Amino acid sequence: MKNEFKKGFYFKTYEAPFQSPFEKLFGIFKELITHTSGDFDEAIDWLRELDIEYKLTDENYTIDDFIEDLKKKGYIKDEAKDDGTPGFGITAKTERAIRQQALDQIFGNLKRSGSGNHKTKHAGNGDEHTGEFREFNFGDGLERISLTESLRNAQINNGVESFMLTENDLVVEETQYKAQMSTVLMIDISHSMILYGEDRITPAKKVAMALAELITTRYPKDTLDILVFGNDAWTIPIKDLPYLQVGPYHTNTVAGLQLAMDILRRKRNTNKQIFMITDGKPSCVRERDGSYYMNSNGLDDYIVDKCYTQAQQARKLHIPITTFMIANDPYLQRFVNHFTEANQGKAFYTGLKGLGEMIFEDYETNRKKRVR
Repeated sequence: MKNEFKKGFYFKTYEAPFQSPFEKLFGIFKELITHTSGDFDEAIDWLRELDIEYKLTDENYTIDDFIEDLKKKGYIKDEAKDDGTPGFGITAKTERAIRQQALDQIFGNLKRSGSGNHKTKHAGNGDEHTGEFREFNFGDGLERISLTESLRNAQINNGVESFMLTENDLVVEETQYKAQMSTVLMIDISHSMILYGEDRITPAKKVAMALAELITTRYPKDTLDILVFGNDAWTIPIKDLPYLQVGPYHTNTVAGLQLAMDILRRKRNTNKQIFMITDGKPSCVRERDGSYYMNSNGLDDYIVDKCYTQAQQARKLHIPITTFMIANDPYLQRFVNHFTEANQGKAFYTGLKGLGEMIFEDYETNRKKRVR
C-alpha cells in the first residue's frame, strides 16, 4: 500500500500577526516615549520621521489620526507646556502600558532562552504547587488533597465494581515556600550614562520598569524601591521612571548605598537585596559639613575606601549587593571585584544587551532562597 503520509518540514513566508494601524504605531510610540523621557512632542516628531522613512501610515490612517486615538483611548491628556502654550502629556495608563511592554520584552527573552524559575529547595506547606505528589499524612490540610489522583488510586487499588476511597488512596500535591523579597534597585544617573554616543540610561529605565511590573503583578507581597544616584541619592516613584533623565552629576555611590540600606532596615521581609546598575567609577562623596569631595580623574583612595566600608556594612546587615557593571575598563572591574569581595555579593560585567535578562534571573534566584 502506497504511503501517502510524508514526514518533514514545510516552509512558508513569515506572516506577522495582524495588528491594527493604531496597535502598530502604539508599540513604536511607547519605545519613543521611553527614549525621550516622556517628552510627547519629541516622540511624535521621531514618529513622523520614521513614518517618512518606513511608510508606517497611509491616507486612511495618519499620524494625526493616531494622536486623536491616543486622546480618545486615554493615553494622553491636554497639558500646558512650559511656555504656556497648549500641548499633550502622557497619562498613568500610558505609564502602565510602557512598564508592561518592558516586562514583555525582557520576560519574553527569558522564555525564548529556556530560563525557568529557580525554586527553593524546601518543600512543605507552602503556596506554590510543584506538580509532584506524595502520600497523605496526618496533619495535612484537606484542601491540599489532589482529588483526581486520589480517585485514580482508589480505582487501581479497589477496582471499579467495588469502588471505595480509603485514607491509603489519598495523595497530596507538594508545594514550595516562596520567600518574600525586599529589593532596592540603584540606578546611576551620572553624566557618563550618556557619554561616548551610547545611551545607557534607557536600558536601565526599561529594566526598572519591567522589574516593577513583574513584582506588582506576580509577586505583590515583595517590595521594590528605586533610587537614583548622582552627586546625591534620592528615591523616585515607579510612575516617574519613563521621565528619568541623566544629569550633570558625578557618581556618589556611597550616598546610594547608604540610602538603600536605610530603606531596607525598615522592611520586615527576611530576604533583602540591593541591585546596582552603574557604568562608572565612584567619583564623589558628601562630607559631614555638606560639602562635596570630588575626583573624576581616577579611583580616589578616599572615595573608594568609603565604598568598601558601605559594602562591609551591608554584609553585616545580611544585605547582598549585586552589581551590574555596564563598562569593561579593567581598572573599574578590579574595583568592583574588591567591592564585591567586601560584601560577599555578586557582580556581573555586562554590556547593555542582556542586562534585563540577567537581573530577572538573579531576582528569581534570590527570592526563592533565604538570604543570610
